[in-house]
Amino acid sequence: MIELYHVTKSYPGGARPALKEINLKIDKGEFVFITGPSGAGKTTLLRLIFGAERATSGQVLVAGRNINRIRRNQLAILRRTVGVVFQDFKLLNNRTAQENVAFALEVVGTPRREIRRKAWMALKNVHLHDKMEAFPLNLSGGEQQRIAIARALINNPVLLLADEPTGNLDPDITNDIMKLFEDINMKGTTVVIASHDRELIKAMGKRVVRLHEGKIEGEGI
Repeated sequence: MIELYHVTKSYPGGARPALKEINLKIDKGEFVFITGPSGAGKTTLLRLIFGAERATSGQVLVAGRNINRIRRNQLAILRRTVGVVFQDFKLLNNRTAQENVAFALEVVGTPRREIRRKAWMALKNVHLHDKMEAFPLNLSGGEQQRIAIARALINNPVLLLADEPTGNLDPDITNDIMKLFEDINMKGTTVVIASHDRELIKAMGKRVVRLHEGKIEGEGI
């Protein structure tokens, strides 16, 4: 599902590459945590997989497609099969919680009645169905994060990428969200989560890839 070969990512003026010589393979249906301290390169790695940024060198393959070489319209089509939970949510502040979640269905032409039903169910799964008409700026950070998670899951993606998806959530909601991720993984979705929460990672018992200063340090806690 995901293959990285000798991937390096540098930014202008950076003291060192954000990622250096990354070789990584994640099979279809795997559930993988990417961990490491702040600045280790976790977010950059997810952004390269999603195609939000291009690698400086090396190859990034997702579902057999080279992210660095495919055309913009082909990348847009590929992204429709990928759910992403960004660290900064990327919600539309002029749209309600329901409209934010529904947006992923609108772009693929889902019938309006089905959109409303699926949006309600997606918000119910993250305990926000009573906030369907609320706007993001009127919700807490944790609630905004749950909207972003609902939006990422609504299309039953073949690949789910999440950047610190439970960072602002209390333990009960965190457990519910991780159960959602496990359920979608059991249905065949490949799940890749960046997290620094060692206790959560340990409790989940999934594959763990450790980054340190832009390099893969090893696997396991």
